[in-house]
Amino acid sequence: MGEIMLALFLGAGFSKWAANLPVASQLFDFNFEPWGPHELKKLEIVKSLKHNWDKSHPYGLSEQFIADALKFEEKKKEAVLWYIVRRLSEPFVWKEYHAQKWRRHVLMIDENRKYNRPGVVQAQKFLMKYLTASLAGIITTNYDILVEYALGTKGFNYGIPNQTLTGRGPYPVSQWKNPVTLKGKIPIAKIHGSISWDEHNQYTDGRRGLTGHALIVAPTPEKEASESLRFVWNLAKEILRKATRMIVFGFAFNPYDTSVLNLLKSEGKNSESVLLVNIESNTEAARILWPSAEIISAVPPPDGNKEMQNWQEKWLGI
Repeated sequence: MGEIMLALFLGAGFSKWAANLPVASQLFDFNFEPWGPHELKKLEIVKSLKHNWDKSHPYGLSEQFIADALKFEEKKKEAVLWYIVRRLSEPFVWKEYHAQKWRRHVLMIDENRKYNRPGVVQAQKFLMKYLTASLAGIITTNYDILVEYALGTKGFNYGIPNQTLTGRGPYPVSQWKNPVTLKGKIPIAKIHGSISWDEHNQYTDGRRGLTGHALIVAPTPEKEASESLRFVWNLAKEILRKATRMIVFGFAFNPYDTSVLNLLKSEGKNSESVLLVNIESNTEAARILWPSAEIISAVPPPDGNKEMQNWQEKWLGI
């Protein structure tokens, strides 16, 4: 057995498993509480658009609706894009009465209250198994910041160690006295963007997911990464090239995800074994990408624990 380098590739199914965040087919469940009349108005626009689209596309996919929405007039297009990131922000937003006023709060990466939010501990337990010197990095298609919450700023970076994030930390004076920096060794490549990024900055919380001005690649068929994410894609390539083992958790291998599939195929050639963790086995699709690798499939924990442990013992020695 040669040098062991592991890459984690996390799709929407990972966040669904850990925090019950919706995958694409469930995205338009409208399951969040709008904050004030401005959000309510945008939500009603999206509901109306989706209702009308569904009537003329009874078997249409959410990704197809989003693709059509990007061609709508600007106000309607912006409402749909806002809805996507707002829905994925919901579990990490809350309101409380403070200083004689109801206020909305957005969970910050290092805030201790994260351990009370859905999915953070679940994601943390999974990730901590692999935080060794042999972890080349984490690649994800997800916009949420569940992985960041799980690792904290001392556990990860976005490809630039000691990068300073924009925004305050968990306590009001922390940003001025001690700027929030990414001190972790594990690189995270968010190839479709993040609810904590915009075109100019990367932030200490998911506030961009509330405003709708987040840097994301909308979930449409045959989506292509923007120029703004070129550095992130290069980071993903670097992680994949190093990897001799790979865990792919919750990725559907949809044939229209051509950019992602090409990335995995072209840069993941050194992987000797790939563990697929998903409700439905995607073994055949994975064999097309990695014809020389051993492909093992397991359902998510806890039901898949035995198969996952067997693979870890054989291929990671843990």
